[in-house]
Amino acid sequence: MDHVDLLKPADSATRQSGCPVHQLKGKLRGAGLRPTRQRVALGWMLFGRGDRHVSAEGLHEEALKARVPVSLATVYNTLHQFKEAGLLRQVAMEGSKTYFDTNVSDHHHFFIEGEDRMVDIPAPRLDVANLPEPPEGMEIARVDVIVRLRKKG
Repeated sequence: MDHVDLLKPADSATRQSGCPVHQLKGKLRGAGLRPTRQRVALGWMLFGRGDRHVSAEGLHEEALKARVPVSLATVYNTLHQFKEAGLLRQVAMEGSKTYFDTNVSDHHHFFIEGEDRMVDIPAPRLDVANLPEPPEGMEIARVDVIVRLRKKG
């Protein structure tokens, strides 16, 4: 899914406007979120450039460079709200490092060590088999595979 799909309008009134900001506002409303100024600004930064992986700190830094007055706490809250609304996927690394992925489809990731960069592995390129049976009353919600890469040498 590319960023154009993600920004598809939620209703016919928005569809007629043709404005990406109106489309983003419609997408937020469709996900049950009020399109506040800060959500729209952060949403535009997230979804306006195609699929990407960001940390809260990285997005906060981008916002400050773009002169978007937003606190780190607001960035964290907004990312988690977008995740809960199904607009983002959270990918946890070891320790406290967490990335948010604008591509919510079923896929896995390469993590490039030394660059702290995450890259999508297309879904059909990896097959996860022989998963253990979940405990009674539980089901597997999703399997996240992160393949760590480093430069040779």
